[in-house]
Amino acid sequence: MIRLIAALRKVFSARSLRLLPSLVAAASIMTFPGIAVADVKHYLYTSAGAFSETRELLHNPAISGVQILYNWRMLEPEKSRYDFSAIERDLAVAQKYDKAFFLQLQDRFFWEGARFVPDYLLKDPLYAGGLARQVDDSEAETPTPEGWVAVQWNEAVRSRYQALLTALADQFDGRIEGLNLPESSIDVDRRKDETGFSCDAYFNATLENMVHARKAFQASHVVQYVNFWPCEWENSEGYMQRSFEKAAELGIGLGGPDIVPHRKAQMKNSYPFFHQFKDKLPVIAMAIQEPTLEYINPETGKTFTRSEFIKFATDYLGVDIIFWSATAPWLQ
Repeated sequence: MIRLIAALRKVFSARSLRLLPSLVAAASIMTFPGIAVADVKHYLYTSAGAFSETRELLHNPAISGVQILYNWRMLEPEKSRYDFSAIERDLAVAQKYDKAFFLQLQDRFFWEGARFVPDYLLKDPLYAGGLARQVDDSEAETPTPEGWVAVQWNEAVRSRYQALLTALADQFDGRIEGLNLPESSIDVDRRKDETGFSCDAYFNATLENMVHARKAFQASHVVQYVNFWPCEWENSEGYMQRSFEKAAELGIGLGGPDIVPHRKAQMKNSYPFFHQFKDKLPVIAMAIQEPTLEYINPETGKTFTRSEFIKFATDYLGVDIIFWSATAPWLQ
């Protein structure tokens, strides 16, 4: 099915292509009593280390696939030596359950102990330290450290990242449903930065990486997560507008790590653009991760329900695929 969609990409509109998987699935899979058929597909979201503990959730007939997160260091333990054995193992499990497979490649981490990029990036001065520190609020007097992000604005780092993307495509293009690139939101402590960070450089590097991924993966979907851009609010720098326009132009899917109905911060940034571009993108794939499940619906005073998440995701954002945390109540 993936290769068929790729072959037809030049013939049909983006909206038509987004409907193909649903049409093919509706014609070919068994229906189950009590399971409502809807255009949106539900996937399990997990990490490489946790999949063995959550794989039994794939028995659920409402789950169409799985999205698994792999960090850069795991996939490239030494320079130019790639180890995709974990992906192959997990893909085999998904295929055994007859489920689709999304691979999320992670180059940013949200706790201090996570420095999961290859050692050569951290040691060779060519790569400007390999990682930049993330903080909770770069404008605060004493920002609290909150993890790390790969120095993608450094050309040498970006070149190595794109080499990994090419290697992944060589082995998995057409075998997996899609590749996820991580969220656009970062916050670098610019007052102490020694990596040459600038907001323009980061934005341009992110777009260059997603374009490279699209060229490498000809058959599988490519989905860039876009939620916020550093130095921007309400498209003040034009980053949000340009990222959506570029994705629509090149047939790149977009998504994000959080579906939170009508949340003010997102409504000032990416959400209106998902609404505006929902018929122009080949696929919109968004997640409901662990923190998202704790958000309170101001209208009910309770956490959002599954139906409330789905209604906002489909009606307003135009979401085709939802990646659900294994802790979602309806999966228990």
